Amino acid sequence: MLMQVNCSNCHAPLQLPPAANSICCVLCQAITLIADPRSLPLPLPSSSHQQQPLPSPYNHAPPGPPPQAHGRKRAVICGLSYKNTQYELNGCINDANCMKFLLVNRFMFPESSIIMLTEEETDPYKRPTKRNIRMALRWLVHGCQPGDSLVFHYSGHGSQQKDDNGDEVDGYDETLCPLDFESQGMIVDDEINATIVRPLPCGVKLHAIIDACHSGTVLDLPYLCKMDRKGRYVWEDHRPRTGMWKGTTGGEVISFSGCADDQTSADTSALSKITSTGAMTYSFIQAIEYGRATTYGNMLNAMRSNIRHVDEGGFVTSLLTMLLTGGSLGGRSRQEPQLTATEPFDVYNKPFSL
Repeated sequence: MLMQVNCSNCHAPLQLPPAANSICCVLCQAITLIADPRSLPLPLPSSSHQQQPLPSPYNHAPPGPPPQAHGRKRAVICGLSYKNTQYELNGCINDANCMKFLLVNRFMFPESSIIMLTEEETDPYKRPTKRNIRMALRWLVHGCQPGDSLVFHYSGHGSQQKDDNGDEVDGYDETLCPLDFESQGMIVDDEINATIVRPLPCGVKLHAIIDACHSGTVLDLPYLCKMDRKGRYVWEDHRPRTGMWKGTTGGEVISFSGCADDQTSADTSALSKITSTGAMTYSFIQAIEYGRATTYGNMLNAMRSNIRHVDEGGFVTSLLTMLLTGGSLGGRSRQEPQLTATEPFDVYNKPFSL
């Protein structure tokens, strides 16, 4: 029979194997020593257990729930530059820092409830590896309650791979590329959906802001807002033909992504005129700062208009196209930010909020 003990560092509940005298926490890697497992108290009946919020594995987010702020607010922000590799990007860590500043100063997210994963971090558990991103996404939704507002922001490379379970309209899964994707593999949209979308309970709202190539449906949400240049829109039904459920358990998920599934996103200094940023992240923040994000429809229009204006001037450079063509931009599809959701709604009447 397995015994339950708490991690000596982060207090996460751990299952102690029989006769073990120590156990390593999978969250914070601390070693908890057990003097004599036979002296441990018997576990309480299951009816007596109360679900506790999952402690964060990161030092700046203390154990327990984040502070109250119009319901709890928490965020995971990932910025990947792939430094010293052929895939190196210039603006993604700037994106992460700007997004954190926006959440803290405009939307009142407590700093202690934001997990930042960037290559600037010296702590190995705060770097955007596949394992750390997976852990952070589990932390984001664990123990969430009605009224909570969650944000997942990712700025880095995205890709596609052949769909193997028949749940994609176009036959391809969308993926995110963690820092160690060449050795550990990519994070597939099916896993992202299963981790942060499907478990979301009623009354919880999650926003995803994904600044990556091929990111249009990277959360596998059931509905895609197709909008033309005049702002007219229809919701496309992207529910899998297999009948597989890709929605939530009652919560609401809305995702802004950098481009359609068959497009590439941009890394550019043409928008800020100061430093490199992801075109989508910069346009998202600019729409808020300039008061153009009153509704989700206005936000999407403002983002597309800003990118289109610069793109037509020939300044925005495609991330993966540059790598594959050695800098040639001929024949590429223009970047158009996308809006997907778990349920269709009137984009011009629904107020935008985080």
